[in-house]
Amino acid sequence: MIEVKTSPLSNGEFNRGVFATRDIKKGELLHEAPVIAYPNEQHQYIEQTIIGDYAFEYGIGKSAILLGYGMLFNHSYEPNATYEINFRNHTFDFFAFTDIKAGDEILINYNGDVDDKDELWFNKES
Repeated sequence: MIEVKTSPLSNGEFNRGVFATRDIKKGELLHEAPVIAYPNEQHQYIEQTIIGDYAFEYGIGKSAILLGYGMLFNHSYEPNATYEINFRNHTFDFFAFTDIKAGDEILINYNGDVDDKDELWFNKES
């Protein structure tokens, strides 16, 4: 249903994205990404690595690194996919927010909410 390929939205060494290999209907489960959770106090160390740009908030006082394809979805303010945290299964579950055609890149809003247009944290000036 999904595969990782070179994305035209990314550049540099890590220019990958997640793409549909077949038509996907709105609401369909795309991927269940297992998590490695850690306390926020440890995030200062992870921020010193490139992995810090890929971490997700995971409940109260925790962050998480996603396995599988979870960290490879690219951002859009008009996403065709969304995700929900499944604490019981320790996964981030990705769903089609709209119908997605085979070959389309699957995009999420990094702010978590599909309607959130706030500037992304890595674009803000320090």
